[in-house]
Amino acid sequence: MAVERTISIIKPDAVAKNVIGQIYARFEGAGLKIVAARMTQLSQKTAEEFYGIHRERPFFKDLVSFMISGPVMIQVLEGDNAITKNRDLMGATDPKKAAPGTIRADFADSIDANAVHGSDGPDTAKHEIGFFFPGMDVLSR
Repeated sequence: MAVERTISIIKPDAVAKNVIGQIYARFEGAGLKIVAARMTQLSQKTAEEFYGIHRERPFFKDLVSFMISGPVMIQVLEGDNAITKNRDLMGATDPKKAAPGTIRADFADSIDANAVHGSDGPDTAKHEIGFFFPGMDVLSR
């Protein structure tokens, strides 16, 4: 197994529900280590830049508005196959389609307010970690 790092964002809906600790317990229970974390309120500019890959999609404006609607908790997770483990823990983007016991099935309200974000691959993880934690060595220790 490859030790990897990935970004995880607990979105405004889940922060407002006060479930950060429950989500962290799931990360840790799956063998993922939180190696960096910070709570922040994203600015419109930051959210637009981070989600810029979706700029031409019809949901972009709503996504940005949602992500700036309240504080978010951003963390870097590390562990064996961290990217896949985190995506399995999150569940399907649409919480109605997410497997029981996943973060989105348990804490998300809709496809838009879906509780968490996670990197979808190694290149994305490296970029996203660098975006929120500039200068952090994204290679495993």
